[in-house]
Amino acid sequence: MKDTPPTARDRRRRSGRVTSLLLAVLTLLATVGLTTGPAFAAPHAGTAPTVSAAIPQVPDNAVDAVAAMQPSWNLGNSLDAIPDETSWGNPPATKALFDTIRAQGFRSVRIPVTWSNHQSATAPYTIDPTSLNRVRQVVDWALADGLYVILNIHHDSWQWINKMATDHDQVLARYNATWTQIATKFKDEPRRLLFESVNEPVFDNADDTRKAQLLDELNTSFHTVVRQTGGGNATRLLVLPTQACTPEQNLMDNLAATMSSLHDPNLVATVHYYSFWPFSVNIAGYTRFDATVQQDMSDTFARMHDTFVAKGIPVYLGEYGLLSYPDYTHQDYVRRGEALKYFEALGHEARINGVTTALWDAGSFLNRNTLQWRDPGLFAQIKSSWTTRSGTASSDSVFVPKAGAIEARTLTLNPNGTTFRGLWQGTTRLTEGSDYTVSGDQVTLTASALTRLTGDRAYGINATLQARFSQGVPWEIKVITYDTPVLSDATGTTGSFALPAQFRGDMLATMEAKYADGSNAGPANWTSYQQFGTAFSPDYAGKAITLTPDFFTAVNDGAPVTLTFHFWSGATVTYHVTKSGSSVTGTNS
Repeated sequence: MKDTPPTARDRRRRSGRVTSLLLAVLTLLATVGLTTGPAFAAPHAGTAPTVSAAIPQVPDNAVDAVAAMQPSWNLGNSLDAIPDETSWGNPPATKALFDTIRAQGFRSVRIPVTWSNHQSATAPYTIDPTSLNRVRQVVDWALADGLYVILNIHHDSWQWINKMATDHDQVLARYNATWTQIATKFKDEPRRLLFESVNEPVFDNADDTRKAQLLDELNTSFHTVVRQTGGGNATRLLVLPTQACTPEQNLMDNLAATMSSLHDPNLVATVHYYSFWPFSVNIAGYTRFDATVQQDMSDTFARMHDTFVAKGIPVYLGEYGLLSYPDYTHQDYVRRGEALKYFEALGHEARINGVTTALWDAGSFLNRNTLQWRDPGLFAQIKSSWTTRSGTASSDSVFVPKAGAIEARTLTLNPNGTTFRGLWQGTTRLTEGSDYTVSGDQVTLTASALTRLTGDRAYGINATLQARFSQGVPWEIKVITYDTPVLSDATGTTGSFALPAQFRGDMLATMEAKYADGSNAGPANWTSYQQFGTAFSPDYAGKAITLTPDFFTAVNDGAPVTLTFHFWSGATVTYHVTKSGSSVTGTNS
């Protein structure tokens, strides 16, 4: 198929290869002691929060130790950045950063490290001492805050380890030399330091059987090398991944077999989870955290539990998040409210299945320059999910037309085991009966309340309400005035094409692309719904919708394409584009 997940190099800002997940998705499509409560205070810029000097004792039992690591956080796109620590947009890690993480309730941090750019590519594969000392400094800062630390080999997985099938002896020799140096450097560190053998291991030019053999060999060799260095490494907790860290059943079974063969009680299984792939990147019409997306999550965590946790093997979810949200470098590709539902549910699934979770943060959650959360409401939802559930609703928006009579609007509540307490606007409680009514799980805002809340009905957000529940984080509901967006004719090139758009208070959800015969057009030719950001992207400030060069590369020359833009209000607008060589013409229907 033409549409495939981006490469590791292209996805350095997010992380998590999803090749195995994509194959599963396409098959499905073809066949079908923490702080409680939501409130928290973000640290002030430049001020390191006070952190208790108490250092936790590590439980002897691996399951208890990994449970004590919940929740966890990733120092992503820093020491793993290529070629240097600041190359991918983050400032150098500081002690104040770990003070902040500890103060915000995290109990462990994963410190990904890419060693290749600071290591000889030939025997004896020496790691630059300055680089190794820098890693030691960062690790020691985190340990000094009482945090557990997971240290790994990260992007080396696709730089040279992936060549193991065709360059077996050299790859294995370099891998063993790398871990010998790391393990020796850190062998006297406390047991709160864990080693992870390799991040998201992949192997080129190998079938599934051979890939399983190669990973088993790597994990087994890692275990031997680390244990032989002695000191604290004799009993240190060692973290072993599945292929690509994918939580598919056969891959977890392979890992379970490896772990069983090692006869070591100090082992931890690790996988990653970035949700049902079409939802995670907004493709194939999966714009909502719907039943299919929810089922994928519950099934995945159940597999983790049944394969490992139920058998006394702890699971460390080394990365989780959404592949397209949040990312402060571009427009949101996933609706914020739907992402909030995902994070709320993930915390619940992890808790009931006994899985310790590590949030992947490449700088889009915590601003490492200011040490403040970029979206405090998002972090409040994540933090709350560590201990309790929160109620949500079918949408985070109520759309009211610009002109004409205002009618009542209904949302479906998802209490998630909580009890609905009412609607608020700021500190003012709305009046049940006159402002809203409740029938079962349906809450209806009355026409009179919406008339008051929208005021003069200026385009955009007119008011923000909160649906409050008996526990967890309140659910925000934005009252928005809109009209159906208007798109205008345009000309451009395959390298630069933007159609003028008057959004008029509305927001773009997704885009379909079809030829005149009804067949799919665009890079994702297996679905009419193209990928948000890859094929198209809205520019609200610039009042335009951009169609990307990748989109036009996949479009037939001279064949008119009908685009259907779906907006969050429910409005749809059709548009036509035709490519002729490098020229593009666009017309509104």
